[in-house]
Amino acid sequence: MNVFEKIVAGEIPCRKVLENDKFLAFYDIAPKARVHVLAIPKKCVKDFQEADSKLLGELSAFVQEVVKVLEIDKIGYRIVSNIGADGGQEVPHLHFHILGGEKLGSFC
Repeated sequence: MNVFEKIVAGEIPCRKVLENDKFLAFYDIAPKARVHVLAIPKKCVKDFQEADSKLLGELSAFVQEVVKVLEIDKIGYRIVSNIGADGGQEVPHLHFHILGGEKLGSFC
């Protein structure tokens, strides 16, 4: 069981932002911006490559709700998903990093 599955199961506490029957959003324990939240499906899917379009669509709609709760929907934010070892993925569970709350530097 990976760390996100343990969070979903309630075995590891988290600072929840939003939750529904399929998804959970919570604050990252090592933030890279003033606002740094992770949005995950409760069902474990390894990464973006293994997710189907239905799940990704539902997760995208959930992220749109999360940024409204965080009040960064109007000022801007960044969404990142690391895939695989070369992409920097540390936990083998699909997740989106939502970063904002401040002016973010150029990424690409």
